[in-house]
Amino acid sequence: MSADPEARPLLVFLNEVAGGRKLLQAVRERAERVPFVAVCAPQNQPTVGQLIDSGELRDAARARVEVTMSVLAEYGIDSVGEVMDPDSALALDDAVRAHEPGEVLLSCRSETRFGLTRKDLVEWARARFEPDVAVTHIPVRIADDSIRWDVIHTLVVATKTVAAPDLVNRLKERASERPHRYTIICPRSEEVSEEEVVRDLASTLAELYRADVDATGQPMSPDPFHAVQNAIEHYRIDEVLISTFAGEDSRWLEGDLIGRVREITDKQVEHLEVGRPAAAVAAAVAEEGGT
Repeated sequence: MSADPEARPLLVFLNEVAGGRKLLQAVRERAERVPFVAVCAPQNQPTVGQLIDSGELRDAARARVEVTMSVLAEYGIDSVGEVMDPDSALALDDAVRAHEPGEVLLSCRSETRFGLTRKDLVEWARARFEPDVAVTHIPVRIADDSIRWDVIHTLVVATKTVAAPDLVNRLKERASERPHRYTIICPRSEEVSEEEVVRDLASTLAELYRADVDATGQPMSPDPFHAVQNAIEHYRIDEVLISTFAGEDSRWLEGDLIGRVREITDKQVEHLEVGRPAAAVAAAVAEEGGT
């Protein structure tokens, strides 16, 4: 099925969040009928693992856009991306003018407010753009999910291991035993490029979505403890899973990340050691042999 020649683009607007399975499903339902998909995000404070340094807000917004675009690409959906003004309403207004969409998928929390008068963003958008542009709210209710008795909200902390088969399989196994929602934060590392983190995180999210598991995530500030601390303060977290490679020196372990996290929460904090992929092991051995 090809796009309707008279159809207008689809705008995906990520306010503070990095989307999720419901957003992906909505885009997939519309992708074949639109000429292209545009993914935009304002430079505002991310809801997941909030950043302390305001100078990193643009990087966080870019990460939300790039991870979402990479997840869409995993499903064969091409898209364009853009980082917008920090003000949510101004950013959305600019994005609609720039891309002239027929519909906006507004991904944000249900209680999102903006401006001095604390207006509701979804209500403002509908009053501003409809009926010419349809506004569909894709709600992100992490707090609602976490207080349901049948859903466990797990904060996953992983960077180099975020796409490791051991970790992905463990997440899927847990979700098959009891419904889970995963929030994955990837503190930046000098040892892994941002492009690699975005690619690996998107791969993991796509794999979880294929298994009908709810998850969201994005690269974060380099300090893993602050990222975890903010997530715990912001959400009702049921448990924390910190992932590192087995048998390897880790800055996280050297800094006693696990012990420090256990001091600030009464929730279960698990350390998962995963094995390196065979290709990575072979490369490491070859490098050692050449020194």
